[in-house]
Amino acid sequence: MSVQLPPLPPVGGETTGPNVVDLINREHRELLALCDELTGDGTDAARRRTLAQVISAELSRHLSAEEQYLYPAIRTTVPDGYALVDREIAEDRALLEALRLLEAADDESRAGRADDVSRRLTRHADAAAGELLPLLLQMAPVEDLIRLGNRVELAEEAAPTRPHPGTPATPPWNKVVDPAVAVVDKMRDMVSRRTTYPRDL
Repeated sequence: MSVQLPPLPPVGGETTGPNVVDLINREHRELLALCDELTGDGTDAARRRTLAQVISAELSRHLSAEEQYLYPAIRTTVPDGYALVDREIAEDRALLEALRLLEAADDESRAGRADDVSRRLTRHADAAAGELLPLLLQMAPVEDLIRLGNRVELAEEAAPTRPHPGTPATPPWNKVVDPAVAVVDKMRDMVSRRTTYPRDL
């Protein structure tokens, strides 16, 4: 069964780029590693503040892109995809709220907020690796998985860098609202000199 996406122009005569399953699994591993450092005993308070900002930005971008492209593909391709996606969207909203609380936390409460984010992120990654992505891998052609990977990467660059649990979580509205909110987020990041990428840690 094919995922309903308009074709991307091929590079070099064939579809190229990251497979969405590999891309999402890699991003989950990277986010979990950042959370491990955030919740680790050897991390000082200043580093924890910066890590919390980066995790919030990276995870906000990641969830936005999943909701724009991965979840609609699962809805249309995987049997019972609607129920799986509805469950994950509800969990994502709770994760975004946990991120919002982490960003607002002071040094004393940051550890507890970080543990909550880490626990919710672990559940999110386990659900993807153990259920959603294997089902999608079985049901969708590899060319569609590569196209999805390309779209997820593009969507992440235009996604919000701060958690917005109240914004729309499904197309078409999230594809309109998220990039608009992202412009404001990026302006705030620039003014406050907020760190938003792991490479800048």
